[in-house]
Amino acid sequence: MTQVLHAIEEKIIKALKEYGTSDMTKLLTRTDLGEDQIRRGTEWLRLKKLANVNTQTSIVLALGKNGLEAVEHGLPERRLIKLLEHEPMSIADASSKLGGAFGSAIKSARESGFVSVKDGILSLEKPAPKLLPGEKVLELFKSGGFADPGREIAEKYAKSDPGYVHLMKRPDFFKTKKTNRQQISLTDEGLTLDFTKNARAGAIDVDANVPITHVSRRHPLSETIREVREAFVALGFEEIDGNLAQPGFWNFDALFTPQDHPAREMQDTFYIKGAKSSKFASRDQISKVAATHEKNWKYTWDKNESSRMVLRTHTTCVTINHLAKTRPKSARVFSLGSVFRNEKQSYKHLAEFHQVEGVLSGPNATLRDLMGIQSEFYRRIGLGKVRFWPTFFPYTEPSLQTMVYNEDLGKWVEMFGMGIFRPEVIRPLAIPGPVLAWGGGIERIAMLKYGVSDVREFYNNDIKWLRGALKRQ
Repeated sequence: MTQVLHAIEEKIIKALKEYGTSDMTKLLTRTDLGEDQIRRGTEWLRLKKLANVNTQTSIVLALGKNGLEAVEHGLPERRLIKLLEHEPMSIADASSKLGGAFGSAIKSARESGFVSVKDGILSLEKPAPKLLPGEKVLELFKSGGFADPGREIAEKYAKSDPGYVHLMKRPDFFKTKKTNRQQISLTDEGLTLDFTKNARAGAIDVDANVPITHVSRRHPLSETIREVREAFVALGFEEIDGNLAQPGFWNFDALFTPQDHPAREMQDTFYIKGAKSSKFASRDQISKVAATHEKNWKYTWDKNESSRMVLRTHTTCVTINHLAKTRPKSARVFSLGSVFRNEKQSYKHLAEFHQVEGVLSGPNATLRDLMGIQSEFYRRIGLGKVRFWPTFFPYTEPSLQTMVYNEDLGKWVEMFGMGIFRPEVIRPLAIPGPVLAWGGGIERIAMLKYGVSDVREFYNNDIKWLRGALKRQ
């Protein structure tokens, strides 16, 4: 059977016939081909059963931060011993000269019996040998010649030094990684191949159609969640997490929502049948929240109602719980996750959706700070035109509604709500104020970014639509 060979394949075969089994490095020197050409040509030959490709895996050591410093300046204990060769030295002076390496130096030198400490003075107890444990490995890195001079060596060479194990125990000294090395050789058919009897591959049609490949990508909603998370982290906020099921106390009562509010009815909220929390807050927290409700809402507060477990209707319950437990003088935290509402599904409503909610607290925090943070957040996720309108929310005062201009719709769209926690929220829980808070649905952001008019589109698993949405982004 006549084999059709490309010029790249012919060059690889000639090199392998002349020199025998070779790896990538050797073929680069024995042909005028580039690395990508050799990879392609080798794979073509393997598929034609003209070449064998065997992969050998080896462990390579690379230097970490402390390892790089030791290669350049010497082991910390060697540097300490050199300081003490002339005369004893105080711990303070030695620490000043060695800096961050002092701790490692004194620990290793004392364990080896080279250095003693008495009354804050370091003394050399005995001369150090020509090579301390691990210095042979460092010499291998200095000399190079194994892989990447001064950066990597094969683990089998490192193990020739008894001090190798000693250094491996040190933090950030070595990093290990696997390397694959391919050995390429000709099969019997490849060895007996006669070029004069084989056809030569013709020119490649660069305009020919190729198979369509759909590269794996994140789901549009997952991508939006990732962007939102990264935006707040970049602004200096820390993410906190909490349970999807919450006692009514943290989901409603702690946020000054009266127990007869419509939002607490089963028509609006998912309660977990028969589930109650016995220890949802401290006695002091419960009594002060109860007193606040009874004073302001003029009804008898029911502890039993607060103990009922509910699928959280927002993520604010996570941040208020966090603030009540930690009582920080200042905080920058956010919570992101699923929330649940007992609503009929429609083009703009779901029974389960995602919400992000965050708080910033500090003695000098102002509403202007909150507006600035929100403006910068929207800018980072690609929504540049932002306005703020006065509005009402039950547990913030003053309260604002964020409006974002959508170019495709040609109008302003409501986004996050925000404001400053009311005194009735933070005082019963002894939370230092003021506390700036905001929250909103992530699906709404995703709808704007991907031009979606029906929120259910994100959950239909329509592969054709998903590929189109990803392509637009």
